[in-house]
Amino acid sequence: MKTISNQKSIAFTQGKIVSVRSSVVDVRFENNLPPINSLLLTGRNKEIFIEVLSQLDHNRVRCIALTPTQGLARGMVAESQGRELTVPVGKSILGRMFDVFGNTIDQKEPLANMERRNIHQSPPHLTKRSTKSEVYETGIKAIDVLIPLERGGKAGLFGGAGVGKTVLLTEMIRNMIGDNKGVSMFCGIGERCREGHELYHEMKDAGVLKDMVMMFGQMNEPPGARFRVGHAALTMAEYFRDDEQRDVLLLIDNVFRFIQAGMEVSGLMGQMPSRLGYQPTMSTELSKLQERIANTDAGAITSIQAVYVPADDLTDPAAVHTFSHLSASIVLSRKKASEGLYPAIDLLQSNSKMATPTTIGKRHYEIAQQTRQTLAQYEELKDIISMLGLEQLSLQDRNVVNRARRLERFLTQPFIVTEQFSGIPGKEVSLNDALDGCERILADEFKDLPESSFYMIGKIEEAFAKSNERKT
Repeated sequence: MKTISNQKSIAFTQGKIVSVRSSVVDVRFENNLPPINSLLLTGRNKEIFIEVLSQLDHNRVRCIALTPTQGLARGMVAESQGRELTVPVGKSILGRMFDVFGNTIDQKEPLANMERRNIHQSPPHLTKRSTKSEVYETGIKAIDVLIPLERGGKAGLFGGAGVGKTVLLTEMIRNMIGDNKGVSMFCGIGERCREGHELYHEMKDAGVLKDMVMMFGQMNEPPGARFRVGHAALTMAEYFRDDEQRDVLLLIDNVFRFIQAGMEVSGLMGQMPSRLGYQPTMSTELSKLQERIANTDAGAITSIQAVYVPADDLTDPAAVHTFSHLSASIVLSRKKASEGLYPAIDLLQSNSKMATPTTIGKRHYEIAQQTRQTLAQYEELKDIISMLGLEQLSLQDRNVVNRARRLERFLTQPFIVTEQFSGIPGKEVSLNDALDGCERILADEFKDLPESSFYMIGKIEEAFAKSNERKT
């Protein structure tokens, strides 16, 4: 089996297990102590994989198990084969599903004679990074108009359970592979088996699986495996960016589970926790993962990451540390979801560093600012409306409310991936059509049409057709 030249040279050596505590294993070596991150094989048939996390003294290392440790006992031999954890790379991995070890889990023929690379790689050097700022279109109106994404940037989807993070990610995969002819890499960290199974078949039915790679570290796996699955997926994505010079869309669901796995590993290793029980090294661990996602001269890895927010609290340390790495933050709101306004994006809390006139253009910037201003004014007027009623507002304020309610409904969108559940055909809308619709609503062109005509449509012209249907 080929190995890449940057594989670190580690001497082949054997040691003996001196302690097993859940997923933490201490191993003693008489000489040639394996370096940190090296992979050790143990168990009766060398079927248990453990990774060195720290060196305790001149003879002992402390490891975290990547597989269940049933049957492991003191005195068993653990051998270092002179390598770190590796995953296969190459064109053959497209259309396949993997676990953290690079084994295929889609019940098809296993891959043979593939080049393998270390999952622990350095971020691209500053001299190789691109300094251009380009907008990445998603085909989703609310995102393209108000929260433009950056090519080669990182966008976060923040929200609690059940507000539509995975659905939004799935729709973006479908739109981006179809439009940009790139490669999509889906990384499921702490995913449920059911979600992975459904996603695989959805992508297969949509015809985009051939340009996609999927990797899962599932909920039932040890914390060590869930902690490393993000690095493994990034190694595969970096191959397509650096060697194939293609754009890659990396979707991570869910970054919070990566932090949570690190917290479990840290607790097992006996480290003193910091605020709210998180590991003291959370910032460093997250940075090692996030800094590898970059736009280089060869290609770009654009990342969209779902971030579960515990108890919907955006001041939680996991959410705060993740925010610092992102170029766009898409906040999903339970209130919007309860009103049936999907995608349930809180348009006022969400933001993007790309939303400047020099990057997106003057017209787009002005429409986005007017839209935000109208929605913000409506938010302020809601208390007055709930107490006194709409009739007590001035004529100017009533016009603001009417525009805002039409904008809210126009920025909803039926998704192609939810057609089977909603019965509404999915729509993909270009940026120009979305801007055109917002501009015309702000100019009061549709003030005579009922608000319901703007709900779950694509282009603005569909509002007329929907209004005529209701009349008949």
